[in-house]
Amino acid sequence: MLNKLETRVNEIEALHSKLLLLIGAPGIGKSQLLADLAARRDTSVLKVGAKLGRKLANLPQRQRTLQANTLLRELASAHATDGLLLLDNIELLFDRSLKLDPLDLLKQHSKARRIVVAWPGDIKNDRLVYAELGHPEYQEYSLEGLVPFELNKIN
Repeated sequence: MLNKLETRVNEIEALHSKLLLLIGAPGIGKSQLLADLAARRDTSVLKVGAKLGRKLANLPQRQRTLQANTLLRELASAHATDGLLLLDNIELLFDRSLKLDPLDLLKQHSKARRIVVAWPGDIKNDRLVYAELGHPEYQEYSLEGLVPFELNKIN
């Protein structure tokens, strides 16, 4: 599976949006696969919730909304290695109080470098989904222009 992922990571270099989404049920191994890729590429995985959360916690609520994108960009620059950024634990980006569009934000960042992100959701009816319908952070997106890497469908 790691070899297939690495092949896809190399393939996205030529795309306008260099975003690859690791998609699979909780506990299927997205984080471990990212860690394995990081070890192979001699880089690290940016755990967004912990790192960005610490930086945002020092700001008043109004400033968090204004600074979240900038702080994420700074963290991305500090963690990227050879044009590759690995992201995990991105649930904080869906926090309604930050007023972010998580997928759009990731797409913007992927114009500058390849990004592989553990997507904490699923694909349902050819749509990328985060959370369950009715959940306050529920998001649904078109798959158009995305590079999904589904762990539950790869053997």
